[in-house]
Amino acid sequence: MTDRRLKARIIPEFGLLLACCAANFAGGLERRVTIPATLDWDSFLRLARFHRVQGLAWKALAASAQSLPPNVASLLAADARTIAAVNLGIVAASAELQRAFAEAGERLLFVKGLAIAAIVYRSPMVKMSWDIDLLVDPAAVTSAGEILARAGFRPVIPPMMDGLAAWHAREKESVWAREADGVHVELHTRLAENEALVPSLTVASPSQTVAIANDLTLTTLADTELFAYLAVHGASSAWFRLKWISDFAGFLHCRTGGEIRSLHESSQALGAGRAPAQALLLADRLFGSLERAPELRSELQTDHMVRLLCSASINQVTSKPVEPTEQAFGTLRIHWTQLLLMTGFKFKAAEFWRQTRKALRRVDPHRFVRLRNNRC
Repeated sequence: MTDRRLKARIIPEFGLLLACCAANFAGGLERRVTIPATLDWDSFLRLARFHRVQGLAWKALAASAQSLPPNVASLLAADARTIAAVNLGIVAASAELQRAFAEAGERLLFVKGLAIAAIVYRSPMVKMSWDIDLLVDPAAVTSAGEILARAGFRPVIPPMMDGLAAWHAREKESVWAREADGVHVELHTRLAENEALVPSLTVASPSQTVAIANDLTLTTLADTELFAYLAVHGASSAWFRLKWISDFAGFLHCRTGGEIRSLHESSQALGAGRAPAQALLLADRLFGSLERAPELRSELQTDHMVRLLCSASINQVTSKPVEPTEQAFGTLRIHWTQLLLMTGFKFKAAEFWRQTRKALRRVDPHRFVRLRNNRC
C-alpha cells in the first residue's frame, strides 16, 4: 500500500487514536497529544470503543478534557473507570490462580492481558482486558481444569469438563467463567491455531516476571518468545483491532534497530513464519516502529507476500468499526491471510483443511469468534 493510499485511509479520528496509544507507551519521553482542529467526536468515540482503547484514549486526553465535548469526555472517563475496575478484579483473580497452581505443583504462564500491559504501557491498568489467558502443559490440562473448577470457574467452551483433554487435542484453548465476579479465563495448551506456527512456545519456554500491581508479579514469556507470540496472535485476526498492534508497537518502543532485527531473526527460528514481518511493517506504517531499523524495513518490503499481508491488515484495522462476523463475507476477509503466514503448499493445505474442519465441526462456526471479539 502506497503512502498516499494509507494517508487516505487514516481519517483524523483514527489518527488521533494512534497518537493516544503512542502517548501511553512505556519508556522514552512522555508524549503530548495534539487534538485536530476539526474532529467528529462521536466517530472518535465509536472507534475507540470498537478498537478497545478507550482507557488509553482517556489517559492521553484527560489533561485536555476541556477541549473535548462534555458528553464525550464523560463517556471516555466512565469507560476508563470501568476498565480499571475490571482490571482490579483480574489482578485479584490472577493472584488467586497463581497461588492455586503453585500449591498444586502445576506450571503456568500468563500471556497477553495485564502481563503484556505491564511491559508496554506507562499505566498498565488503562489497557482493556476482559479475561485471563493462561498457558499450561497439555499433559496437565485436566488438572488445570480441576484447579479452575475449585476456584469457582465453570467451562463455557466446551460447556462441560468431561472430555477436556480430547477438546484440547484439537483446540488450542477452552473458555471458563466465574459468575461471582464475572472474570473469564482462556486456558491455552498451545498458542496458535495451526500447530505449525510457533510450535516450540510452551509453558516451559524462557520466561520473565513482570510487576502488575502492589506486590503481585506474574510470569510470562521472555521477550524473544513474546515477540513471536504477539505477532502470530495478531496475524490470526489480520490485526483488525487497534489494541493488538498498539501492544506490539509499544513492545518495540525504545528498542534499537539491532534489537528489533534480533527479535525478528529469533522469531523465524521459533516458527513464526511471515507473521512478525507483517506485524513489523504494520507497526511501522501506523507508529513508525522501524525508524531505527531502516535496513530491516527495506528487507521486509522485498517479500511480495509480506507486503500483501501488511496491506490486508491495514485495510482491516482502518475499516469501518464493524465486527468481522457482521460484515459481508464475514471472517473470510481474515481467513485468506492465514494461508499466507508460512511458505509452502503443505502449510497452506493444512491450514485450509483446519479452517474447513472448524467450520464443519460447529453448528455456528462463528460462535467462538463472536465471543472472543466481543471481549478482547
